Amino acid sequence: MSKPTPISGFPEWTPAQRMIEQFVLDRIRATFELYGFAPLETRSVEPLDQLLRKGETSKEVYLLRRLQADADGPAGDDALGLHFDLTVPFARYVLENAGKLQFPFRRYQIQKVWRGERPQEGRYREFLQADIDIVDRDTLPAHYEAEMPLVIGDALRSLPIPPVRIQVNNRKICEGFYRGIGLTDTEAALRAVDKLDKIGPAKVAELLAETAGASEAQAKAVLSLAEISAPDASFADAVRGLGVSDPLLDEGVAELTAVVETAAAHAPGLCVADLRIARGLDYYTGTVYETQMIGYERFGSICSGGRYDNLASSGNVRFPGVGISIGVTRLLGLLFGAEALSVSRSVPTCVLVAVTAEEERPASDAAAAALRSRGVPTEVSPSAAKFGKQIRYAERRGIPYVWFPGADGDEVKDIRSGEQVAASAGEWTPPRADLKPLVGPAGTGV
Repeated sequence: MSKPTPISGFPEWTPAQRMIEQFVLDRIRATFELYGFAPLETRSVEPLDQLLRKGETSKEVYLLRRLQADADGPAGDDALGLHFDLTVPFARYVLENAGKLQFPFRRYQIQKVWRGERPQEGRYREFLQADIDIVDRDTLPAHYEAEMPLVIGDALRSLPIPPVRIQVNNRKICEGFYRGIGLTDTEAALRAVDKLDKIGPAKVAELLAETAGASEAQAKAVLSLAEISAPDASFADAVRGLGVSDPLLDEGVAELTAVVETAAAHAPGLCVADLRIARGLDYYTGTVYETQMIGYERFGSICSGGRYDNLASSGNVRFPGVGISIGVTRLLGLLFGAEALSVSRSVPTCVLVAVTAEEERPASDAAAAALRSRGVPTEVSPSAAKFGKQIRYAERRGIPYVWFPGADGDEVKDIRSGEQVAASAGEWTPPRADLKPLVGPAGTGV
């Protein structure tokens, strides 16, 4: 068998990186639960018509088919694809289970998603997302849109990562403004503005003319709106200064002002109103979010989302919602690439129990069991080699303590300092900092 080669876009972390990932997920999960979000997991596949009914995603969806499937392709119930985000399957779940749920329904979901896009640094074809959403029946108060950045801000501040800045906008501002200047295809205009960072103002102006029918003056006005950015509610004055009037525009300005002011009271500097943020998916209808990690801005957003009113609906019943998603794999991939995170050891093990002789292994196993029963991660030496060799084995793996069973009593050695003391497996406890691997920024000595 030839040596296998990695598949681009499908990352496989090392054990040390995986421990960092687990630490990050535990922190994120704890913050979500502090805010009252309940866990949920949905299936990995959805019917294609469900996946494709909102947004420009058809080129990114992975199809799921049997090897012996009909040559004509999947049809009906067999037309399945892997989900490309967690919002669409969540909306479907709400519709299917509405009679069993209590509204407003607050859930978090940490799962893999798949997108068939071109892999590059920070972008993958299989990656982990951590989502929160709040949905209600018929109406969803706007104050939930102001709550989203608070949760995400707390979650990301709990991690040993660079500071973040959440950019917020409101689709009602954009759509109302476009209507006010006479543009009728507001969705095409939004999709064009969403490409501003990628292709620049001149190309966006051309795209506005081609896809949204904008005149030169209209394109200039659209770009003027997109240039507005402020860390406080002063953005509203800048919008009014453009001289455009529309009821939807006024509604959006009021809602975005509430988001910015709520965030400023909770965590000054966390949010900035940035009216170039559009989000390409068509299902967003209100506040939209994108999150930049300071120092990594060139890689784009590591956390995004928004308000949606029509994604989950059945007949006359609607379930409007708002959600935001942390791209966990994207975030970690950027930091791993920069060697910006470290873990204090490459294994969970805190104690290696030495084996004096193979016939004495049961005594070592008993000591390990006693330590484990008290929550101390412990393994037993793989062989009864000389103690020096067993200590070197622990050193190579970063295990801080070696335990020596003895007929006259056990001893434990801190192999970093060389200190060795008498100890009982039923009583000894390592310092808190040694019990589990510590995760932190590289160079901090964790």
